[in-house]
Amino acid sequence: MKKPKSSSNDGKGADSASQLIDGRIKELSDWRGEMLARIRVLIKQADPEVVEEWKWRGVPVWSHAGIICTGETYKNVVKMTFAKGASLEDPSRLFNSSMEGNTRRAIDFHEGDNIDENALKALVRAAVALNTSSAGKRAKTKA
Repeated sequence: MKKPKSSSNDGKGADSASQLIDGRIKELSDWRGEMLARIRVLIKQADPEVVEEWKWRGVPVWSHAGIICTGETYKNVVKMTFAKGASLEDPSRLFNSSMEGNTRRAIDFHEGDNIDENALKALVRAAVALNTSSAGKRAKTKA
């Protein structure tokens, strides 16, 4: 795999972000790759206009008028971090990590975990709505 830039790629002279994410999923070749692939599909179903990016030397990022979430992979967990998660309603209580901060919230998926697909898609749609709202734009300018 080519060494990506630390910001998003537009496909000029390097692999596109989507191709880099494809490569990450393939190189994992275990439950983590399968989980990341499933999360990716659900994000795209929830927001067909989502933009895939590759940032910070290898982190898949999904954006729409700002970052929605990231998909980090570790030895024992796939972590889906919502950039403005603390501002989102989470009636299904999907957030289970990074709860102490004032901005982000995350969902840690472990091997064998089932995804509440409807709840996750609702959370992605809520993140998009926040990003495109006047409140989301104000939060973006403060950062």
